[in-house]
Amino acid sequence: MLQHRPLDGALILIYFVALAFVWFRTFGTRPTTEDYLVAGRRVTLPAFVATLVATWYGGILGVGEYTWRYGVANWLVFGVPYYLGAALFAVFLAKRARTSELLSLPDLLERAYGRPAALLGAALVFINAAPAAYVLMLGTLFAAMFGGAITPWVIAAAVVSVFYVDRGGLRTVILTDQMQFALMYGGFAVMLGFLVVQHGGLAFLVPRVPPMHWHWHGGNGPAAILVWYVIALGTMVDPAFWQRAYAARDPQVARNGVLWSIVFWVVFDLMTTACGLYARALLPDLADPVMAFPRLADVTLPPIAWGLFHLGMIATVMSTIDSYAFIAATTVGRDLLWRVRGDDPARIPHGSRLGLWAATAFATVLALANPSVVALWHDIGSVVTSALLLPVLLASRPAWRPNGRGAVVMMAAPALVSFAWVLWRIVPAAHGAYPLGLEPIYAGLATSLSVALLTRPRSPETLA
Repeated sequence: MLQHRPLDGALILIYFVALAFVWFRTFGTRPTTEDYLVAGRRVTLPAFVATLVATWYGGILGVGEYTWRYGVANWLVFGVPYYLGAALFAVFLAKRARTSELLSLPDLLERAYGRPAALLGAALVFINAAPAAYVLMLGTLFAAMFGGAITPWVIAAAVVSVFYVDRGGLRTVILTDQMQFALMYGGFAVMLGFLVVQHGGLAFLVPRVPPMHWHWHGGNGPAAILVWYVIALGTMVDPAFWQRAYAARDPQVARNGVLWSIVFWVVFDLMTTACGLYARALLPDLADPVMAFPRLADVTLPPIAWGLFHLGMIATVMSTIDSYAFIAATTVGRDLLWRVRGDDPARIPHGSRLGLWAATAFATVLALANPSVVALWHDIGSVVTSALLLPVLLASRPAWRPNGRGAVVMMAAPALVSFAWVLWRIVPAAHGAYPLGLEPIYAGLATSLSVALLTRPRSPETLA
């Protein structure tokens, strides 16, 4: 535990002092609405890549657990599907998003379908963006580092991950993401370096890791892997991608930034998957695979290196929490309150600050209610992706998209159906099975497609 590692504790303290300094510098600032929401639309390519890469890779303990259990299948479940989703966003949506000059995903829905669809879309974005899975993950990591019950550490994880973005908005998120980007890569480079020097490479791993861990499926059935490829289509409606695209300096930065991010994700996935395989080789009897990476550090790293690696894990998760909590906050401040009340746009930052703490509280409650990171990813991703995917893709296709009422039905019906599928599995009579043996996202997408086919499209016209 950290109490017995004073040098490592000092490193982690310095990190949190740096975040407090960032927060202190925002006192007295009054950013404009555009500055607060999209950083004045002046985000350069390096900053774009750093913030998107750091934002979208918060599930570090889940990656360690999955690799320990299933080996290289981790890359094909939590890596490749999302590269494909990101590439689709880059090719088909990134430049279009930047040239639209909008501020949020619900803006796109309002332009295409009207205010009711935008309000429903905003509610779905809020649920999707509230970083419950990552708050749970960071709380678990803190409990392992400091000891004690997990509940107070989950609450602490939520608070320390968002306080510094309260006043500065997206500029502060991007600034801290760049620091966290460096820490996450540095931490895992340190770990991988020590592992290779101490134990060697494949010659050490192959005989000590179960043979099935080297198969692409890791012992899982094709259906269990395929569902993640469908859930990964949620990348195309991920509010972090749209927000970064809106904030990019120009459309080229928006497109190229996503493509370069894929390259960095591939590198990081290779590092984390390799570390997970070493964890399986060195800790074959690990009682709780969620703790694969922290326990691997305990048996591998000396002081300072141990602290750097834990900083890398902390930074990886916090960069995701602050980004998505900020998206949820601006969804409350602008996409809900501003649309409903018609406030002066200058008040949006104030409403968003209130929304930040509302989103933090919601994420904390959700994290404590469902103590499974992968289950949170699966269930929330299934509901929100099935509800938003088709309406967002059809928004720029006037000849195919439904009218405003049809769009509301096309979002509400699949959300309700997929949520009912999720709830059914926990009913005792269901014995842990989904209705018809069908994954929630398939039921939701089928519903969405059915509504799209049954709803008469609007006559062809250009977007206003």
